[in-house]
Amino acid sequence: MKTPRALILCVTLAAFASGDLALAQQAPIAYPAAGQSMEQQAQDEGQCRNQATQATGVSPYSTPPEYYSGDSGPGAVGGAARGAALGAVGGAIAGDAGKGAAIGAAVGGTAGVMRKNRQRRQEAQANQQAYNAYQADLQKYNQSFAACMSSRGYTMR
Repeated sequence: MKTPRALILCVTLAAFASGDLALAQQAPIAYPAAGQSMEQQAQDEGQCRNQATQATGVSPYSTPPEYYSGDSGPGAVGGAARGAALGAVGGAIAGDAGKGAAIGAAVGGTAGVMRKNRQRRQEAQANQQAYNAYQADLQKYNQSFAACMSSRGYTMR
């Protein structure tokens, strides 16, 4: 039985919506509560955004932190090559360079995969920490902006 594409799309979108994307900070919305005009609201919002940026050092219009990515080492192939070279030397001393190279390649490849996986886990942890710090900074900015707008007679949501 084939799974309909629409069902797959819905499940995928639900997974994204329930994940980190749902944790993204929402900017507060100001509603005039004292009869302010649209021009006055625009002026107040601009001044409060500047004040919040100066108070927190954060601008919601700046780019989020750059996350770690890219290749971080030779992995299995590089590990196998290094292991084969060392194994060949050790095997030559023991009398069978080919057998030593084969064993060294297997051990080196496994070590390379383990090293690569460890680096990926560390990068994922650093990414999560950077994301959490960015979200905390945005929350501080939003609180500062909302406080400023509230003090000028706006209702914040």
